[in-house]
Amino acid sequence: QVQLVESGGGLVQAGGSLRLSCAASASISSFNFLRWYRQAPGKQRDLVAQITRYGNANYVDSVKGRFTISRDNAKNTVYLQMNGLKPEDTGVYYCAVGSSTIYWGQGTQVTVSS
Repeated sequence: QVQLVESGGGLVQAGGSLRLSCAASASISSFNFLRWYRQAPGKQRDLVAQITRYGNANYVDSVKGRFTISRDNAKNTVYLQMNGLKPEDTGVYYCAVGSSTIYWGQGTQVTVSS
């Protein structure tokens, strides 16, 4: 079992930045993917960004050019740098890692005020 702990969420004004961190209890280098999801109030959980074990990063269109996903294998940590935040970025952000099995964190709240 892999434990994931997210941090870095908070309240920020539109146009501001936050960096989310996801610390894993096990080595992340062997997982096929590392992901960040977002769940807005009353909506489903959607994939926002992914980075593969080979370093390939993908983003949902709405965050391209503003968000950056990265990994630090030595620290077993995944990051999501979020710049130019918008009110529609508000939600609970979850990290997930895995290959055939997916492990989830508990989520961190991000609130962007207009």
